[in-house]
Amino acid sequence: MRTPHTPTHHTAHSDGPAPGGVPPARSPYDELAALADDPADEPLDDFLAEDDSVQRRRGDGEDPWEPPNHRRRGRRRNRATGLAALLRPLVWLLTVVCLVAFADRWALLYAERQAADRLKDRLHLTAAPEVRIGGFPFLTQLAARRLDSVEVTVPDVPAERVTLTQVTATARDIRVDGDGPTAVRGALVRRVHGQVLLSFADMNRELGASQVSFSAHGPGRIRAVGALRVAGNDVRMRADARIRRAGERGITTSVDGMRLDIGDLATYRPGTGRAEGLHLTRSAARRISREADKVRAMLGVPEIVHRMGVPQRTVNAALHDEDRLHRLTGAPRFLHRLTRVNLVDVALAHPEVLKRLGLDPSLLTSLSKLTRPQIADRFRFSFKIPNPPSGELRLDRVAVGKDGIHVYVGGTGLLLGK
Repeated sequence: MRTPHTPTHHTAHSDGPAPGGVPPARSPYDELAALADDPADEPLDDFLAEDDSVQRRRGDGEDPWEPPNHRRRGRRRNRATGLAALLRPLVWLLTVVCLVAFADRWALLYAERQAADRLKDRLHLTAAPEVRIGGFPFLTQLAARRLDSVEVTVPDVPAERVTLTQVTATARDIRVDGDGPTAVRGALVRRVHGQVLLSFADMNRELGASQVSFSAHGPGRIRAVGALRVAGNDVRMRADARIRRAGERGITTSVDGMRLDIGDLATYRPGTGRAEGLHLTRSAARRISREADKVRAMLGVPEIVHRMGVPQRTVNAALHDEDRLHRLTGAPRFLHRLTRVNLVDVALAHPEVLKRLGLDPSLLTSLSKLTRPQIADRFRFSFKIPNPPSGELRLDRVAVGKDGIHVYVGGTGLLLGK
């Protein structure tokens, strides 16, 4: 009979296996204690010791490690703060400068508008002129009571029979009498120069009555070309006008080279000179010389024969012999003599001759009554620049351009205002 086996319990401090060959069970605490005493942890201490030796072997030439210095970041913050503090006065200064510039421009515009309104009232203009005050700044000039320059442009200035298209004047070195832009009493202009433009477009509208056009025709000359209504007929007109000075402040025109063309048949030049009167054109004289009946009608008038200078025997032979008539009209000087005859002298006494030539006697009568002064008066004009109460304003020169007549003026010591 077997006796019951009682298990034997070993303590945690048993070092060897239990009798019978079965190893005893180990406690977890024993394992933790073994890890604490494990030689594998010893290299950490060796590593720290080795690190110190490495630092010693690097030499004394290198700086030892130091903790980071956080004060540098603080210096950067101080610099940014100082820059912001410097920008504040700059912004304020820029703002003040902008306000001063705005005030200066406002005062300038106000002064220009006041000057334009006064000129409009003084000159009785339909529109206010354009005034531009030069120089910057304006307030300092006004404080010194001296302006660098003032430019005035006045459009559409009436001048007797014509309208001056544009008057431009530039004044320099101006002494201002006043206490501010709202209290300017007057000014003294030391120097001024300007330009007056009389455009051909305005001359066409005012002098030509939409029937005559003006254009440049050489230095100091203009040409008028158009049509006139004479005795129910449209007659082409051409005249030359010379622009010249009239004293120190005015210009005037003298019309010459005037002629009226009646188709391509005849040309009428009003006046009493040798070249004046009604004359056949060269083409018309050539056509008439080829027609025997018209030539005989002209040779039958003694006044015409006398003015042509043809001997009476030659005329009598030509009237009775066709061959001699052709030889006479084919002579080189016959056409020249025929174009030199003034038909006005024979118009009233021999109206049938004019009818054979194709001229209306009533038209010739109306032309003879249209004298040179009457025609010239249609295109003659003149004007004068104003005479200032003080100082000097003179006309320098007159020129004719493609757009019109340009008059250049200059002056010194002009007193404006009170």
